[in-house]
Amino acid sequence: MPSYLREASRNPFVLKISLLAALGGLLFGYDTGVISGALLYIKKDLHAGDLAQSWIVAGLLVGAVVGALAGGRLADLISRRWTLLISGIVYVAAALAAAFAQSSGQLVAARMVLGLAVGAASAVVPLYIAEHTPPKIRGGTVSYNQLMVTVGILVAYLIDFALRNVGSNWRWMLGIGALPGVFLVIGMLFVPYSPRWLMQKGRRDEAREVLRRTRRGEDVEEELSEIESVLAEERSSGLRALLRPSLRPMLVIGIGLAVIQQVVGVNTVVYFSPTILTYTGLHANDAIAQALSVGITNVVFTIIAVLLLDLVGRRALLIAGTIGLTVALLTLAAFFAFDWKDSAPWVALVALVLFIASFAIGLGPGFWLMISEIFPLGVRGSAMAVCSVFNWGANFFVSYYFLQLVDGIGKAWTFSLYAVMGVVGIVFFLTKVPETKNRTLEEIERDLGAPASGTNTREQTA
Repeated sequence: MPSYLREASRNPFVLKISLLAALGGLLFGYDTGVISGALLYIKKDLHAGDLAQSWIVAGLLVGAVVGALAGGRLADLISRRWTLLISGIVYVAAALAAAFAQSSGQLVAARMVLGLAVGAASAVVPLYIAEHTPPKIRGGTVSYNQLMVTVGILVAYLIDFALRNVGSNWRWMLGIGALPGVFLVIGMLFVPYSPRWLMQKGRRDEAREVLRRTRRGEDVEEELSEIESVLAEERSSGLRALLRPSLRPMLVIGIGLAVIQQVVGVNTVVYFSPTILTYTGLHANDAIAQALSVGITNVVFTIIAVLLLDLVGRRALLIAGTIGLTVALLTLAAFFAFDWKDSAPWVALVALVLFIASFAIGLGPGFWLMISEIFPLGVRGSAMAVCSVFNWGANFFVSYYFLQLVDGIGKAWTFSLYAVMGVVGIVFFLTKVPETKNRTLEEIERDLGAPASGTNTREQTA
């Protein structure tokens, strides 16, 4: 039995908490996957041109930027748990509004509201899971969020495929998206508050009870004292605290991971994989069918990442995965540059599968996991929110301009540009990103330069 599964099986309560919280990943996963297929029919039904299509995709991302920032703040104010529950309710209402939209404008507005929920959940789910999970299994367990994202994408691809010949199919595709929100709301009714949030609020006895259930056989009092010590060192919290010089190296790592995860073009592949496959000469229905292989690969390799993150480490998988996706992007660029559509049409699909497999093993779970580990407790919610904002902002920029780039500089140069970003990412990971496996969140804080109380005081009075 792999070491992660052996350790995880000893703590079923943590697994239950993590899986229920990770339902928040379904919000983004389903909506991301479903729009890729629905877009092929929306553009005909609502007469949406390239600009309208770009906004239909990117509307969610605009909302997600605001949602991520608000989610981090709400997580500190009302708890991680209640923030996720509210996100689920908002998502249900917005998904139904999108299904009944009568114009491109209405659909864009509904997807912006969807984005509020998706952005908030994306910032809070990894934080919530990390704060419940022992160090030995934290890498795999926090990555349940990314696993749920990939499951949501695959389910959406399957629904797109099943409904491809049904009348008003895109409305059904979008309407079924309300279900992940329902699942999240129900799930949050059965999970406890984060022990670190409880300690922030002075509710030590409640925090002790939660830790006793998530740290079987371990010294709960020692961990409570460690959390309390870190809280005492953090004299300020929130966005202003992130400007302290001592936190800048951590913020550079977090924002760098956030931006690189998107500028390699992952969501152009996820949002537009059927569209990309139509560039190879496939009919829309056939393109949706072939896109299923991308969704299946995403899930399989995310499961592999869950098993490897606590064994191999985060940094090694980040580097290996980014090398793989850069090779895939160069292959796609060559496919379009040399017009292999007739002589080797299968190359494009192989490149897409290699790309998504490499992303799923490295940058996919690696970003969300590491930003839940590297920041001090007093600013963790705000810091993750800022990183999520940069992530969603880069997602918007790349997704919105994909079709315009293809029209402006061509398919080959577009994928070549993404490959260059992959090279930048490899250099960044080699030079800036530390390894964080098998270490408590408090140990990581101190090793990355989290200030002692005396330093903290000097910085605030400067």
